[in-house]
Amino acid sequence: MLRTLALGLLMLPLVVVGSANAHGPTRQKVTETVEINASPDKVWGVIKNFHDFSWHPAVEKTEGDGGNAEGAKRVVFVKGAGQLHEELLSYDEAGRKFKYSISKTDMKVLPVNNYTSTLMVEDAGDGKSKVTWKGAFYRGYMNNNPPADQNDAAAVNAAKGVYRGGLDGLKAKIEGAG
Repeated sequence: MLRTLALGLLMLPLVVVGSANAHGPTRQKVTETVEINASPDKVWGVIKNFHDFSWHPAVEKTEGDGGNAEGAKRVVFVKGAGQLHEELLSYDEAGRKFKYSISKTDMKVLPVNNYTSTLMVEDAGDGKSKVTWKGAFYRGYMNNNPPADQNDAAAVNAAKGVYRGGLDGLKAKIEGAG
């Protein structure tokens, strides 16, 4: 019995190491911000309609229903690419923020799973606004050994690209509008 116990204790590190190597994907997080030379109310006025994503330069159009109520759904048509099906999870008019999730994605557009995102506008002082877009998600390929276009780096880079492109486009639209 003592021999079996000793053998079991010797094998324990191998089981722990083997288990650590067998885990699946980890939740990734991305946050991008931009400062815009306009009041928070003016910036919020441009982005507050969940069904109007025209401020993002990569978006061709959006379709949906439900307005800004929890559970509202939209389909985002990405220029020259595919579609994203999204659902509004929460909406805070007074706090100038909303949270949404992606229920269905084209992996060529955004290689993610279990994606949630929050978009918010804050007062940055001196008539300026700070817009923060943050998200959390898993990579597109949920098993071990993902292909390069659906691994953690691809998911993070794609989300950063969507956020950066959108925030830069929003800034240009608002500041260029004079």
